[in-house]
Order: sequence, then C-alpha cells, then structure tokens
Amino acid sequence: MTTPIHDVVKERYGAIASGTQTSCCGDSNCCEPRLYNVELLEGLPADAVNLSLGCGDPVTIAGLQAGETVLDLGSGAGIDCFLSSRQVGPTGHVIGVDMTPAMLAKANANKAKMGATNVEFRQGQIEALPVESNTVDVIMSNCVINLSPDKAAVFREAVRVLKPGGRISISDIVTEGDFSAELRADAAQWAECVTGAIDAKQYTGMMAEAGFTDITLVDKSDAEGIIQIQPGMPRIYSARITAKKPSA
Repeated sequence: MTTPIHDVVKERYGAIASGTQTSCCGDSNCCEPRLYNVELLEGLPADAVNLSLGCGDPVTIAGLQAGETVLDLGSGAGIDCFLSSRQVGPTGHVIGVDMTPAMLAKANANKAKMGATNVEFRQGQIEALPVESNTVDVIMSNCVINLSPDKAAVFREAVRVLKPGGRISISDIVTEGDFSAELRADAAQWAECVTGAIDAKQYTGMMAEAGFTDITLVDKSDAEGIIQIQPGMPRIYSARITAKKPSA
C-alpha cells in the first residue's frame, strides 16, 4: 500500500538518483563512503559508492558466510549488495529490494559494470517484500527502516522471509524520546531520515513483537553531522542493531 510518505520518499530518492538532489538528508554530509572501511570499496563502481545513502556499515557486523542468501532492504544503488556479494561468493545470492525505479536502474547498471552474477534487484516496498517466506539467511538494512511509515510491518515481513535461525543486521537512525506531532507531520524531514525515526526502545520493542530474539544494540553514535538537528528535537542516534529469528 502506497502512502503519502512513500510518495515523498520515492520522489526524494529518485531525485538523488537522477542528480537533481545531492543529499539524502537535506544539506548535511550524511551518506558518505567514509562510513565504510576504504579497502572494502576498492573495485566498486563510482555510482555505487557516490550514491551510498546509509548511516553505517551493516555488512561488517552481519558476519556473512559463503553460500548464504542475503536480502538488503532499501538497496539504493547497490553498495551493500555488492559488498555482500563478495563475501557470500558464487554459491551465495544477494537480493536488493527498493521501491524507487531510478535507484533500481542505477543498481542494475552497477551490477552490469561489476559483472555480479550472484546479485539481483527487485522493485517493491519493504512493508510487503517481493520475497518468498523462509528463504533468506541474512537481512541487512542501512538507514531505510526509519523512512517507513509502518515499521512494525517491516519487521513482520523480515521475520517472514528469514529462514528459521536467520539473522538481521541494521544500521539506522533512532532517537531517545519522541518528536512532536508537528514534526512528525513534516513529510520533507521524514524523507530526510529525521522525523520518521523512533525511540530506540520502541524500535527494538517492535522487533520483539514481530518475533525477533537476541536483539542487541551493538553500537550507537550521535547523529550530529549525519542529519540536521534542530532545537526541540529528541536526541538522535545512528544505531547498529542485530537480532535473530528463532530456530524453531
């Protein structure tokens, strides 16, 4: 189901892909390749690196193994998919899901440049994944779930598509405290990775309600310099969160 928030987010990220918008988060310097170990980026297409729109590096904390199937929620131009494809190898498989056609076009062009035969990109919303149930070993997401207007649905879908015992590795923007109703209603700031963010305890609580276990906040750092902080906002963080789907 498409909502006004989906429309605003799609418009913004489509503009980023086409070059008419230069940043995912207003005028700040978020979404830079500085978030990754520079050695990991060697050999990646410039479009994949320069359109890195995340707030962290979920690949490094995912502990990927050869032969695993990986799903990236909100894959953008494909940077995390391509990094994952190297780790899972030719016997593994990587699926990127994104709702923005312009980003998917960039991702597929980058795939062709990479010759990445173990990667595919699918158009869809992360609240209704175009992925079969119980087929994925690892889910990753990089600064995307905060953009969703229905985060509980995202986590339910994540549990659905993971194999029993599968795991999730997330880099995302979270808060300590809540935004005012007025700020929540600002769709432009929502699309800038700001007012769609929710309290970290609420975030992990939704994960637990969806069925995730062993939920761990691996790390968090202040989001100043990643997104624009305004007076009256709660404390905002870039968090790394991992969890598992029960084996039984």
